[in-house]
Amino acid sequence: MNGARCKVLIVDDSAVVRQLLSEILAGDPGIEVVGTAADPLLAREKIKRLNPDVITLDVEMPRMDGLAFLENLMRLRPLPVVMISSLTERGADATLQALALGAVDFISKPKLDVAQGLQAYAGEIVEKVKAAARARVRPLARTGTPRCGMETMLPAAKMPSMRFRTTDRLIAIGASAGGTEALRVVLEQMPADAPAIVLTQHIPASFSRSFVERLDRHSAMAVREASDGEAILPGHAYLPPGGRHMRVIRDGARWRCRIDDGPAVNRHKPAVDVLFRSVALNAGANAIGAILTGMGDDGARGLLEISQAGGPTLVQDEASSVVWGMPGAAVRLGAAGEIVPLERIAERLVALASQAV
Repeated sequence: MNGARCKVLIVDDSAVVRQLLSEILAGDPGIEVVGTAADPLLAREKIKRLNPDVITLDVEMPRMDGLAFLENLMRLRPLPVVMISSLTERGADATLQALALGAVDFISKPKLDVAQGLQAYAGEIVEKVKAAARARVRPLARTGTPRCGMETMLPAAKMPSMRFRTTDRLIAIGASAGGTEALRVVLEQMPADAPAIVLTQHIPASFSRSFVERLDRHSAMAVREASDGEAILPGHAYLPPGGRHMRVIRDGARWRCRIDDGPAVNRHKPAVDVLFRSVALNAGANAIGAILTGMGDDGARGLLEISQAGGPTLVQDEASSVVWGMPGAAVRLGAAGEIVPLERIAERLVALASQAV
């Protein structure tokens, strides 16, 4: 945008939410709220007239469902979209669908006291909208099957079959904005007998179970919400429960998950740095670290510690990242051994895991 203010169109059926978001966003000198719309049909006309850089879009709206509108928008006129979603199970499922359709990120709308809830996250809302303005969005390719359906999965059988002992290799992956889909792409290409994978994705606590279930449907590996003390086994991928940090601890010849409710790190809980630092400490050269698309710099220092402990590291490349904040921070820090496009990350993880330690 060459230093110009980011132009935002707010689409929400709630007049209160439209007003609150307008006040929050307009309070930042780098943002100009060019308009609001109460439903997608009004939004369609305003997009043509106002040419916004970013749209905030409610998931549930009258006259046209927010997801249907998003799908049409990403096919016909791709724009960075930040979804406004409720912190409910239904809201979580819809939000994950929106991210699959191409939304850049989402803002959680509390069920009670919306005004106070949104004000409490004013800084995060501004940050996400400004990051979305710099995000890479692509036209949604429509075929006879849904983009996120099982029919689009790359067969895990195409990947080499591997046999690992529990302590041979441990893969650690961190992601944020754009990461829900990036993780799906990586996991659906991993073979069923891949080394154990530990994951951290910045996501609200109430969304984690839906996210785990979605990943599990798309992967030959067993994707689990980790429990404290659980053994980390090959063929399994582990995510922390919502709003908790996950660490890897060593128990003799095995690794186990340690789940804790400690303070946020880098403003995140779970934080990628928390996971990566524990992996560097307890897996060392047996670890492989990877950072996918995401906003900010969480994970960069932890990835450097994995590298310094002798573990290979990689990051997603800028061209395939929705937001190249976290991967870019790792590159600038000298933590990234390789820079890899998203569609090749699983292949590289498998190849690195097959090398002798």
